[in-house]
Amino acid sequence: MRVCFRSSVKPSQIPEYRRRHAAVWPEMLRELKAAGWNNYSLFLADDGLLVGYVECDDFGAARARMALTDVNARWQAEMALLFEDDEWTPDQGFVQLTEIFNLEDQLSGG
Repeated sequence: MRVCFRSSVKPSQIPEYRRRHAAVWPEMLRELKAAGWNNYSLFLADDGLLVGYVECDDFGAARARMALTDVNARWQAEMALLFEDDEWTPDQGFVQLTEIFNLEDQLSGG
């Protein structure tokens, strides 16, 4: 399945957010891959709008597997200070978007 989600980084924290994502901890990268996060990308606008895209078998299961890891807990705690919504950890505050068009699906008749 393809999943797109959005969130919001504090505009004042955009440089720090970019810096941290330029060198994500190797352990975090390995755990994401092991949990089923494939073709995972983040896109960041100048106003702090963050859009994520991931391909996985089951988004809920992939998120749940990450929630069980110590490295994810540490990463989310550090990232939390950079996000607008402080009620949730960043990975819990994702707003999932509904896919309404995919070129390959329509070309294949799916």
